[in-house]
Amino acid sequence: MNVNESEAMRRLPRTCRAADWVLWFDEVDSTNTVARRLLSEAWQPVDAAGPDVAGTATVTACAAAAGVFGDGIADAVAEPPIAVIVADSQTAGHGRLGRQWVSRPGESSMVSFATVLPQSLVTDSRVNGWLQMIAGLAAIDAMTAVLAETGADRCCASHGPKDDCALMLKWPNDVFLHGRKLGGILLESVMLPAADIPVAGLVIGIGLNLNLPADHLPTDQATSLQLHRAPLPDPLELRDRIAAGTVTVLRSRMRAFAVDPTDYAVALRDETEALCWTLGRRVEARMTDGSVTRGIATALNPDASLTVCADDGVDHVVRTGDVGVL
Repeated sequence: MNVNESEAMRRLPRTCRAADWVLWFDEVDSTNTVARRLLSEAWQPVDAAGPDVAGTATVTACAAAAGVFGDGIADAVAEPPIAVIVADSQTAGHGRLGRQWVSRPGESSMVSFATVLPQSLVTDSRVNGWLQMIAGLAAIDAMTAVLAETGADRCCASHGPKDDCALMLKWPNDVFLHGRKLGGILLESVMLPAADIPVAGLVIGIGLNLNLPADHLPTDQATSLQLHRAPLPDPLELRDRIAAGTVTVLRSRMRAFAVDPTDYAVALRDETEALCWTLGRRVEARMTDGSVTRGIATALNPDASLTVCADDGVDHVVRTGDVGVL
């Protein structure tokens, strides 16, 4: 057992039991960057895997863990392998559209999950939008279970699926609580260099505010878990519990999606609609081409895109871009 493995086991024992491999760092620029390198090194030599982003420790740790992903499509469907990258602090983390996510130890959970799936699934625009929703649902499932296990699952008398005190998803990639952003999710695909390997890498970065003081919140639209739930475990134990639960849920959901993506997408649509903070609310959609649409979010579509009925009555389908609730 190398130093990274022993430190990971000491700091993240539950996650180590749930995942195929866990890498822990006291500080990196971005856990997603390390996860991409790990996936790249699974199929090519270390010196061809791109620039080193966190020094010798990253190179050594990624090289040791690369074998976890195997080389066949059957394993990716039957039992998707999952490696977890955790950092106490990251200096250049980012979310969708390049937004910065800088964090300090003990305040936030910065965890990336690396896996492989059939390449046909990752690249199929008819269903691959649901991968983002699977990640969000996995994070909510894991947090909900941990809060129940630790006795911190309720913060008010009413706790229905549409109440502000429930954990919700803001389309397409944010976890919301009490109408404010608790965390964000960033998915990145990694196309592997060998043409004869029918799998693709997937990196899921999940950042959650677990113990961020109110006066440290980055915006007035952000929040932190300890402001709404009590009593909570120590932040490092809480991170471990949530990461371990996320691994378990991700593996189960990814397996079901890989086996029958079309049917599972139908079930995902129903489940996501019930937890979608965005639906039925007035929104502003900022598109990648610079255009802006304001209106009501009216539907979650079969491909996981969002329909916005603009103020002029015209429906717009949003597949990429930034959608904010007004």
